[in-house]
Amino acid sequence: MAQSQQLTGTVDAVVLRMRALDADLPERDGVAVFNRVYLAVTEEVARRLAVGHFSDPAAAVTLDVRFAQRYLAVAEEEHRPACWRPLFQFRRHPGVRPLQFALAGINAHIGHDLALAVVDACRALGCEPADLEDEFERVGDLLVSLEERIREDLMPGPDLLQVADPLTHLLGSWSLERARDATWSAARALWALRGLPELAEEFGRRLDAAVGLTGRMLLTPLPYRPGGLRARV
Repeated sequence: MAQSQQLTGTVDAVVLRMRALDADLPERDGVAVFNRVYLAVTEEVARRLAVGHFSDPAAAVTLDVRFAQRYLAVAEEEHRPACWRPLFQFRRHPGVRPLQFALAGINAHIGHDLALAVVDACRALGCEPADLEDEFERVGDLLVSLEERIREDLMPGPDLLQVADPLTHLLGSWSLERARDATWSAARALWALRGLPELAEEFGRRLDAAVGLTGRMLLTPLPYRPGGLRARV
């Protein structure tokens, strides 16, 4: 088997776990909404690996799989970092819209898990964060492009997008690109602190708490709108 096939197969194993979660979760469950978004992202990573999109496929797979494993551990276990707790607490709240669930999950995974995954990948590969920057940016660009699709698929109709609508305010309060930039800085800081475990642990706890606070804001229950929203990605 060629190396590219082996690498794609590694990502495919992650895809299978996400598909199993999708089959088990109720369609309108908040975690299910995020899981479908992340499944679409991971399937696209596998497709791009197969066509040679990444300059260092082995590094891209290591980063992608370490990244995904952190989410899967959260989804399949009950002990969860602070950044994920709001999504799991509000996953069935009738006042939270599907787009809010999707963005809250992306916020937790990008804002917290990705920084730790960069450190995990550097340790596994014996490299520095700078050596993974190209793969980090390529995955980030994919997420940004898919965010546009997510907003289109989960956004309410134009008649609901008035300036005074609370959802409009929430959507303007968070940016994936800004979150990605902050994550890269956090990953570099965590790597620089690897020789100071107590300080690194404190930094990680504070990062977790700050991302969790943002997630709680994104999940603010909003007034019910008749007609419902699409919940599939």
